[in-house]
Amino acid sequence: MSERTEPAPMRRVASGAVVGGTTATTATGVSTGGTAPSPVLVAAPGAAPVEPAGRRRRRVRPCTVLLWVLLLGFTALFLYPLVWLLAASLKPRGEVFDNRLIPQTFTPENYVQVWQQLPLLSWLGNSVLIAVIAAGLVTISSAVVAFGFAYFRFPGRNLLFGLVLATMMLPGAVTMVPQYLIWKNLGVLGTWIPLFGMNLFGSAFYIFLQRQFFLGLPRDLFEAARIDGASYVGMFRRIALPLSVPSLIIIFIFEFQASWNNLQAALIYLNAGSEEGYTVPLGIARAMTMFSPTNGGHGDYQYVMVAALVVTIPMLLLFSFAQRYFIEGVATQGRKG
Repeated sequence: MSERTEPAPMRRVASGAVVGGTTATTATGVSTGGTAPSPVLVAAPGAAPVEPAGRRRRRVRPCTVLLWVLLLGFTALFLYPLVWLLAASLKPRGEVFDNRLIPQTFTPENYVQVWQQLPLLSWLGNSVLIAVIAAGLVTISSAVVAFGFAYFRFPGRNLLFGLVLATMMLPGAVTMVPQYLIWKNLGVLGTWIPLFGMNLFGSAFYIFLQRQFFLGLPRDLFEAARIDGASYVGMFRRIALPLSVPSLIIIFIFEFQASWNNLQAALIYLNAGSEEGYTVPLGIARAMTMFSPTNGGHGDYQYVMVAALVVTIPMLLLFSFAQRYFIEGVATQGRKG
């Protein structure tokens, strides 16, 4: 009679390990007929249970909670006017100023009727065209002047640059009357020319900003171009402008926004013309007066809210698409080349 053989018992090997300041035992099961299972952490007798590393809870500091509360609070503070405007644009005439963020009576047809009540499309087209011309002119003219101050060395350069910067200290009210007399003598009152004509001569702030960017470009690039026979215009067009695209974009955005929101100039030079030639700020101001009950209106301010909301969309889109260049242009220390 053959002797019956018993299967070999499973052997367990334990080794001590320290996890998170707690002594633990790693038990490894080894069998003769299979693969070894993965190690299992077993707490030592009398020690606290070991928590896996992936399940550890990160402590939240009070300063972090306070920072998040402040960020959320300021975000809500800045978004409240936009949310209120959106809610007011969806309300009927009698509920526009009830300060409800959720309209009691939804009136989406306001977005259809506003085009019939106001020449909003003409105002948008006028503002876009004027803003593009004004921003383009001041960007190019300021870059030309800034390149001259940054590259050329001539006597009195710093004095002239100081005089350019000194013009920023003049209040706009001081130059308003002389500019008006100039445009009046030229016979262009009631046209768009006064809204962008002064941009042909650049802007002191934009000249300063662009000059600082040009000074960060390696001068060896321009000297090498001069050796190769490049003219000053060629250096400006082929070297300076391509390397300063971020700063040019930020100048364009700044001036586009300034021209888009310029009510004062439109009120002075376009107020005597037809409503079809108004810009967006002047048109909305005209709508406020037209719908006012004191001027014979019926208080249809919901159309003004719709128009105010619609005219913010181009600026939001502009900043969204140009955000990368905007940030790079502000941080003028980041240079290319």
